[in-house]
Amino acid sequence: MEKPIMSAGPHIHSKDSSRRIMLDVIIALLPASAAAVVLYGLPALWMILTCVIASVVSEFLFNLIARRQQSVGDLSAVVTGLLLALNLSARVPLWQCALGSVFAIVLVKCVFGGIGHNFANPAITGRIFLLAAFTSTVAGGVWPGADAVSSATPLELIGTEGAELPTLLQMFLGQRGGAIGEGCILALLLGFAYLLIRKVISWQTPVIFVGTVFVCYLVASGSFTVALYEILAGGLVLGAVFMATDYTTTPITAEGRLLFALGCGLITFVIRRFCALPEGVSYSILCMNILAPWLEKWTRRKPLGGV
Repeated sequence: MEKPIMSAGPHIHSKDSSRRIMLDVIIALLPASAAAVVLYGLPALWMILTCVIASVVSEFLFNLIARRQQSVGDLSAVVTGLLLALNLSARVPLWQCALGSVFAIVLVKCVFGGIGHNFANPAITGRIFLLAAFTSTVAGGVWPGADAVSSATPLELIGTEGAELPTLLQMFLGQRGGAIGEGCILALLLGFAYLLIRKVISWQTPVIFVGTVFVCYLVASGSFTVALYEILAGGLVLGAVFMATDYTTTPITAEGRLLFALGCGLITFVIRRFCALPEGVSYSILCMNILAPWLEKWTRRKPLGGV
């Protein structure tokens, strides 16, 4: 007799499987990936391929060794590799890209039971691991397309007296330093629109996340322009759209997701404004990933008649 499959109710059939959702995320990331290759050339393409291949192979080998059912077909490893690559600067060596992918898949995802069981976003955690281990190559990033743009990232230049910042249009199109996938806001917004149309994510989390950072800087600096630079700089839009909306590592309640996004925005502002680190998006999402179970518990609704 076969062992029955036990799962929590309600048992409602949905046309959107994990594979379908992951495929939608991959499609939504294609504009940002294409923009990365256009802006940074073939090195960006090799980084993307390295991270994706290393992620898929790592998950396959782990399942093989642990004698688990193969899960590479759900495409979640492809999404992790793609997101990790887009969060790295173009000067990161390929072997570091592969190492970060293995760390993200094996130690953050597979060890905890695979998709749906990881406590934090694997791509975010993989980036933080690489940032801590190889700060000189992972931090910052140079855009090779224009001599007028400084080798420092806009986040490092904002507030520096006499620094020549890219224009807001250059910031929007990605003609500035940083990670290969974070720069072209236009491409990221196209992916955001696709996910909204497909109803994969809701608009509240990204908008509240980005809006919180904008309002904090508007109040702190008193400058609308500075606040605009802050939301266009760094990986804020990339993180808000594609990583702060992860199903597994964010609360399932509407109130919990609101608090999650608000917390991400506040932590990002505090790190950028008062800490030595210019970028705080990755750390803010990781911190709120850890708090997500408590946010979900505090905001869940009690059934009628429940104690």
